[in-house]
Amino acid sequence: MKLIIVEDEKLAAERLRTLLTQYDPAIEVLACLESVEDTVQYLRCHPHPDLLLLDIHLSDGHSFEIFKQVSYQGPVIFTTAYDNYALEAFRHLSIDYILKPVTLDALASALRKMKSFSFSATGLTPVTVNRYKKRFLGKVGQRLFFINTEDISYFQADNKIVYLTDRNGTRYIIDYTLEKLEEMLDPGLFFRLNRKFIVSIQAIQQVKPYFNNRLKLSVAGAGQQEDMVISRDRVAEFREWANA
Repeated sequence: MKLIIVEDEKLAAERLRTLLTQYDPAIEVLACLESVEDTVQYLRCHPHPDLLLLDIHLSDGHSFEIFKQVSYQGPVIFTTAYDNYALEAFRHLSIDYILKPVTLDALASALRKMKSFSFSATGLTPVTVNRYKKRFLGKVGQRLFFINTEDISYFQADNKIVYLTDRNGTRYIIDYTLEKLEEMLDPGLFFRLNRKFIVSIQAIQQVKPYFNNRLKLSVAGAGQQEDMVISRDRVAEFREWANA
């Protein structure tokens, strides 16, 4: 994915760069721009990016002015310290509207949402093709095994290795990052708890309150050492997902 960051605060722009790298090192930031004028000039002279990551308040005005001066038909994720521009933002192919300070979870959620849409001159269209992965090839020692998606309990990232654990507690090494898995798995069946775990809804046995307003899960196949805690800023999203 190629994107442009439009942000007039240098520290905020650098933070976005860092978060993007943490989410997916393959994301390419084509430019960091600071104003409406610079952005309009860039979009007039260069191929348009896959995404605009756009602050609303810029040094020379509101970023909505950009769309009055240049025809841009791609997706936009708005960032702002204010919550009173949401309606205007969603008139411009807005995927999400993130309040500052931007967190990794909020940015990741917006980028995942973007992947569920296709884009054309007519606007946003939900992707309805059944593109979710049905099975995985896992490795135990030198042996390879096929694991059907419905038999998966959870995925875990541990020291740059990603493991798949099935309902029986058997753990396999797989060749995908958690970020890539989020693209391949049905979001109705799998949820990313935090930076380490993606869990299957069918494997969740119990949900209970945990300190600091978090939630802790008991999951089929997980050992006692696996501390499956939902980060505080993902609790509301988890509740919505679980009640869908």
